[in-house]
Amino acid sequence: IWWTSDSSDAFDEEIPDDLETSDRYLAIPHRNELDLGSRLALRFVAQTLPACYDQVEGFFRRRGAYARFKELLEREGVLERWYSFETDAVESALRQWSAENGLELVET
Repeated sequence: IWWTSDSSDAFDEEIPDDLETSDRYLAIPHRNELDLGSRLALRFVAQTLPACYDQVEGFFRRRGAYARFKELLEREGVLERWYSFETDAVESALRQWSAENGLELVET
């Protein structure tokens, strides 16, 4: 596993020369590539608070969307349901991505 960062003091070890070109490495996708960004939030709202869908969709057109989204969920009393929904979606997406990339998961 190699973690890269733009921070100059992030590494004590050198990054392999073939990191970007070798098939020995897989880049872990960004959450948006796994459909875990705003579309996930909108799916949750569509299922849980359909009357708020347009409002939440508007949140995601501006900065600070997640803060406003979570404030709304808190007011509506469904914030914990969101966290559970999000956790399940992240696990499912990572399991699917792992399977598609030939990675075997080991339960601990």
